[in-house]
Amino acid sequence: MKLHIHGQNLSITEGMLQKTEKKLSFLEKFILVDEDTNANVQVKIKPNTLKVEITILTKVGIIRAEVEHADYYAAIDLAIDKLEEQLRKLKTRLNRKHREKLSKAFMMNEQAVADEPKAKVVKTKTVVAEEMTLDDAIMRMEMLGHSFFIYTDEEHKDIAVVYKRLDGGYGLLETQKI
Repeated sequence: MKLHIHGQNLSITEGMLQKTEKKLSFLEKFILVDEDTNANVQVKIKPNTLKVEITILTKVGIIRAEVEHADYYAAIDLAIDKLEEQLRKLKTRLNRKHREKLSKAFMMNEQAVADEPKAKVVKTKTVVAEEMTLDDAIMRMEMLGHSFFIYTDEEHKDIAVVYKRLDGGYGLLETQKI
């Protein structure tokens, strides 16, 4: 795995580099990660803690983990555990994808959306809604660690949003052109 490690207001020691390389090498047991895979590690100093962000560009997308801890080595251990869990889920999802279609499990109840008072916009972000299947959208959402994902449905060619529900399941919002 190709490791790129950066410290913000912090110099990376040889021990930190070796520990990070050793821990990340354990992820190579997954078929989605090999020696050509890029791993970016950012370490930022926060008041009383360190924030460690690891982003890995796999063969099928991006996985990432963020951890805040007072100790760098403990933070790396926790982040690697998160990444390993994401890779396990991704591997299972890819295996299942070929056996059954997840889209059959998703049915959306038609409900009227009540007008809510306008919330103050804190951040604006432009996204490209790539064309993909529901299964691919769920996989990408899980890899990114997000609670929702916007995409263009491959079958209907409409914008859709898949989201993680509090009960652990998934929800799907489909759009229609008027």
